[in-house]
Amino acid sequence: MFQFNEFLSPVDLKKIKSEKDFLPHQIGSCISINTDSNQFILNTDYKIAIIGVDENRGILHENTTDSAPDEIRKYLYRLTYNASVSIVDLGNLKNGFTLNDTYFALKHILKELLSKKILPLIIGGSRDLTYANFLAYENKDLVVNLVAVDSSFRIGNSEVEINAENYLSKIILFQPNFLFNYSNIGYQSYFVSKQETDLLDKLYFDTYRLGVTRTSIQESEPIIRNADFISFDIASIRQSDAPGNFCPSPNGFFGDEACVLSRYAGLSDKLSSIGFYGYAPEKDIHGQTAHLYAQIVWHFIEGVSARKNEFPLADKLGYTKYTVSLKSGTTEIVFYKSKKSERWWMDIPYPSHQKIQYERQLIVPCSYNDYKVACDDEMPDRWWLTFQKLR
Repeated sequence: MFQFNEFLSPVDLKKIKSEKDFLPHQIGSCISINTDSNQFILNTDYKIAIIGVDENRGILHENTTDSAPDEIRKYLYRLTYNASVSIVDLGNLKNGFTLNDTYFALKHILKELLSKKILPLIIGGSRDLTYANFLAYENKDLVVNLVAVDSSFRIGNSEVEINAENYLSKIILFQPNFLFNYSNIGYQSYFVSKQETDLLDKLYFDTYRLGVTRTSIQESEPIIRNADFISFDIASIRQSDAPGNFCPSPNGFFGDEACVLSRYAGLSDKLSSIGFYGYAPEKDIHGQTAHLYAQIVWHFIEGVSARKNEFPLADKLGYTKYTVSLKSGTTEIVFYKSKKSERWWMDIPYPSHQKIQYERQLIVPCSYNDYKVACDDEMPDRWWLTFQKLR
């Protein structure tokens, strides 16, 4: 039996409650909290498991003394609990002697939770922990999609030890490779080089600039809906809204936009894990970032609670099928629209019997706008990029 107490420290409620107890309607009173790892037993009825991480050596080369997860909990536990899903807070990950030791421990915790169909929700730590999240999907006989909400791609120098600036290159180069797609939402062009964008284009990955995303934020929903796991960096939010982060910038998403993206993530039936990274308590102002961080997590939980259990590959009866023939006569694009939520998907023509691991990638989330593009006799970008990766 997996022993969580080997890797986790229980939640110290004395650091979180202050002088007041939680009210009956607040999260702190409504979820299960591991306050004693030696006695804790993980119930498979839980749908979400919160894991606090205070590992920042990947970005700072040393650990800070402040406990980011507990600062976030101070605000999260006092938000109203509206969810219909059961949640457990497992406590804080014990940092390893080396950074790789921490990755190893986090990977095994996430792998155990995924095997029990419990969604891991990581709070705190630096964005290189995305690498450990990725490793948790190894040996599952499938390929996975990563979506990063970040101001940069974090490709960096792949020849040096893994860190917060090169974790993506480590994921891309990992062998045997099981990353099918990477999407970045909200990157800022002055933080990325042409070589980086050219590389991602060559791999048929999709990236979306901050300005484009903010102009039509609802178009991010299909991108997020296609993710197996998400890396959400607080550095993607502007400094005025979230001053307490490791890489502050005057530009970025507004706080409410970050909450919208987080809710999209929660709503996705395909998403099975998520990490919210980059909080630096020592840079925060009156708990402003911790409070926003807690609200972003709250919106994710609300999204999970509102999931529709939709995926056309399994049940096409609950969907309306639309077939669009491009005038070239060489391509037909099949769309599915959910009768329940009115969300859209596209069918990618590929012989799934030849490569079973790609079967989950053959139905691609899209938007009504993609359908309109096809009706105007143009190839939707999402369809083309996926088809190129499957060739």
